[in-house]
Amino acid sequence: MPAKPVLFFSFRSPYSWLAIERLRKARPDMHRAIDFIPIWNPDTEFTAALAAHKSGFHYAEMSSVKHRYVLTDVRRLARRDGLKITWPIDRNPHWELPNLTWLASRAQGADERLYTAMVTARWEGGSNICAPQTLRRLALEAGLDPDMPTKALRDADVRAEALHCLQRAWDEDIFGFPYFRIGPHRYWGIDRLPDFLAAWRQPAQRPSPAGELADVEPVPAFGEDASGGCG
Repeated sequence: MPAKPVLFFSFRSPYSWLAIERLRKARPDMHRAIDFIPIWNPDTEFTAALAAHKSGFHYAEMSSVKHRYVLTDVRRLARRDGLKITWPIDRNPHWELPNLTWLASRAQGADERLYTAMVTARWEGGSNICAPQTLRRLALEAGLDPDMPTKALRDADVRAEALHCLQRAWDEDIFGFPYFRIGPHRYWGIDRLPDFLAAWRQPAQRPSPAGELADVEPVPAFGEDASGGCG
């Protein structure tokens, strides 16, 4: 059987939202055909659990100047895609709440409905999806128990699945969002979505990992250059 595509996504990332909206148009069956893995900035408890498993979190916070650029860039891309954006303000967000709620919804087959409700509320409505009252309302919209958010935070099985998602991102060197994988092939960022879709449509024509690197010149100082040097 061919490898099932994997998408590491983030409710926090506007580029993740935009890429998945484009993906939805190309593959309306995406939630069933792709293994969606949510990733978020872990709280102290999950950070400690990751450290206990010799794992961590690869993502690095962006600088203020990059953040200002992203504000303009995302608005430009959203307008190009015919989407309205109302930029949310995240004040002391607890990202476990929306992500564990979404994981709990997946066990009930409602992950697509809840995902859509959450990203619409966040990126088009500017809502704080880390607020319990907001998630209660969104759970109801998705036909779920409005108490699911608080229950998910305490559910041992959901917490174990959440930890597994974060560990998998660490083990697979996921450093940004969206991040697509199909077999050994990797595609990072919204601008790599067409390449991912092409590889998915034509598995027989995918280059081998060695072939993808065939034209890359060796870099003797790999690992010694300044961090962030590639932009």
